[in-house]
Amino acid sequence: MRKHLEVVPVTGLPEVAAGDDLAALIGEAADLRDGDVVSVTSKIMSKAEGRITTGTRHEAVNAELVRVVAQRGDTRIVQTRHGLVMAAAGTDTSNTAPGTVLLLPVDPDASAAALRTALKDRYDVNVGVVVTDTLGRPWRTGQIDLAIGAAGVRVVEDLRGTTDSHGNVLAVTEPALADEIASASELVKGKADGVPVAVLRGLEDVVLPVGEHGPGARALVRDAEHDMFSLGTREAARAAVLARQAPSGPRAADASLWEGLLDTVEGVRLDVADNAVTVFGEEPVTVGVVAERLAVLLHAEGYGVSVRTGPGSEATVTFGSRSR
Repeated sequence: MRKHLEVVPVTGLPEVAAGDDLAALIGEAADLRDGDVVSVTSKIMSKAEGRITTGTRHEAVNAELVRVVAQRGDTRIVQTRHGLVMAAAGTDTSNTAPGTVLLLPVDPDASAAALRTALKDRYDVNVGVVVTDTLGRPWRTGQIDLAIGAAGVRVVEDLRGTTDSHGNVLAVTEPALADEIASASELVKGKADGVPVAVLRGLEDVVLPVGEHGPGARALVRDAEHDMFSLGTREAARAAVLARQAPSGPRAADASLWEGLLDTVEGVRLDVADNAVTVFGEEPVTVGVVAERLAVLLHAEGYGVSVRTGPGSEATVTFGSRSR
């Protein structure tokens, strides 16, 4: 059992610019000891590495994403090249010059390892390093800081196979230590206080020996095979109904919404009215299948939907006002 944990903000750091030596800045401002964990916001890591681009944030997000997970209006939840799923690909336009956008480090784990090595070389201390960024979470309101990079710390504590106080075998328990460290450090850093670094003391059992950086925060990224929620609700509906990758944005109730619906269906046509789509065809079963798929697409977009069969081989899908 961990008996004591101290989280200390590192104050007095100057505004960081491209090329700055973070190890020197942090080492001079903090009283570092063996076994400490240094928590660094990704923003100053990116600034020191010159990860700043010009143009709009929309353009920056397009350049950084590998796929869109969900989109509502101008808000895009995307997966980055790091494997992270986050709003706007982690780009930031605060505390940077107008017309510029701050990007995440190219490799946050490598950045953490470089800082850890530099602190050891310069100050002869064996510390762990966690690079943090702010993320929202499914099913929960608000944001917290999580680890996007790590070096010299155990990022996960695998308790599977051990027993609890009642003798029950733990089957799936794996506390994400690096994320817990990131969140704890945010309590003393704060978003508006201008404190981008914190030191956590009392985690000696989490810090790895000198020269061992560990798997990094990349090990916390759940791969697609095990991700049960890899798309937003509407995007998942489109991917399932159209049997292909969902498009990158929400659709209005027009022909673009059901584009591709008839790609693999012959003998069916659609007649579009203001608030209804009538499906005509030769086979009643095929018409019914297309109508139900169309209803799923509209429902996923938030419309009230009803399906009514007509005379012969036709069905009408009527949609009302959006519920969200």
